[in-house]
Amino acid sequence: MNKRGLKILVVDDEQDYGRVMKVILEANGHMVTVSTAASVALKLLAEKTFDLVITDLIMPEMDGRELLHKIKELYPNTEVIMMTAFGSIENAVVAMREGAYSYVTKGGDPGELLREINKLFKMLELKQENQLLKEKVGRYDAMLTSNSPAFNAMLSIAKKAADSESNILVLGESGVGKEVIARYIHENSPREGKAFMDLNCHAIAETVLESELFGHEKGSFTGAMSRRIGRIEAADRGTLFLDEIGDIPLSMQAKLLKAIENKRVYRMGSNEELEVDFRLVTATNKNLQEEIEAGRFREDFFYRISTIVINIPPLRERKEDLPLLIDYFFKRSENEMKKPIKKIEPAVIDFLQTYSYPGNVRELKNIIERLVVLSEDGVILRQALPSPAFEKRYAEEKMTENTTGKGLREIRKETESAYIEDVLIKNNYNMTKTAEDLGITRRQLFNKIAEYGLDKM
Repeated sequence: MNKRGLKILVVDDEQDYGRVMKVILEANGHMVTVSTAASVALKLLAEKTFDLVITDLIMPEMDGRELLHKIKELYPNTEVIMMTAFGSIENAVVAMREGAYSYVTKGGDPGELLREINKLFKMLELKQENQLLKEKVGRYDAMLTSNSPAFNAMLSIAKKAADSESNILVLGESGVGKEVIARYIHENSPREGKAFMDLNCHAIAETVLESELFGHEKGSFTGAMSRRIGRIEAADRGTLFLDEIGDIPLSMQAKLLKAIENKRVYRMGSNEELEVDFRLVTATNKNLQEEIEAGRFREDFFYRISTIVINIPPLRERKEDLPLLIDYFFKRSENEMKKPIKKIEPAVIDFLQTYSYPGNVRELKNIIERLVVLSEDGVILRQALPSPAFEKRYAEEKMTENTTGKGLREIRKETESAYIEDVLIKNNYNMTKTAEDLGITRRQLFNKIAEYGLDKM
């Protein structure tokens, strides 16, 4: 459901009346499509998702009640409001017994219809919030179900650490699910039920990062039009999760260190000291010891945030979990995209279960979403795998590549291309980070991407 309003399909054989309805409903923030025939409306419903169908009761060929029956049979989550003339009230009441949400008098006060739609909007909003909560719980459980001894050992440490008030540092490669573990810690801590405030510190300018963390007062800098509560203050009595902590600048590390030690903060532009009670969980995919040696990370800050260190194993080290995760992401993608999958080519399953996943769980999720999007008639074929590079790596993992007849330059190019793509995937295609990891400039990286055809992925 769109927060701005409902997606509404108006069905009425009187074209002028449909147009008037469209004007009234769109003026009240809804997105409206008009159909003059029930048969056309069913075609539209097959192509798009609507929250509500408003249909005339009396129509030629197929009347409103018959349309209602088909909607409830094919699209049970779509609500229906009947429009009826004065002499057909009894039929409308029967329609409500058969599944219609409500009925209104056709040609009457538009306010009556708008009030019914507003009640429906609030009901669907609450229903959506409950569904999101169920999905969150389901997703949370699915991501933490494991047959891997290493992953379960990590989870055991996380649960024990959750009972304490110690600062926790979560380490792991990009895409392993560090935020999932941070939320797991919060949900198993005495602060469960309180705020969980998260912030990704990567690539945020220092002035913006300071405002995000500490908040600001109105007029404290250009563009500060009102007071803003920072994430630290908002996490009072709850948990503050700072992802990509290895990317924050040294000056901000000093300010954060003071806030963590004193549990007091100042909003930007204010002299008022605010006392806050928060539990800190941080995460990074960087080697912080190397960052300390390079002078990019404060040693005292590292020791303050890493009372307990939790290492999440990469997906390639917990291959026994692949069947569970593959099944979960397929079901989730099928539901979200409304594309049921009937058949998956064996080569695709074989690839999914043997691929090394440099991008970890995030990459697995993205690959499966792509496969579902590109499926035809509920069938997933090997051709839908993300790129020729995946096919090449698939072959490399299944057998030793025969390099007979290849020159050194050709082999070097193939190796370099595969390595660059691995780093791109690991960094979620962040060009600046990838160039930095490869030790080349962004321009050189773009040239390599073009040379090896990686831009066609």
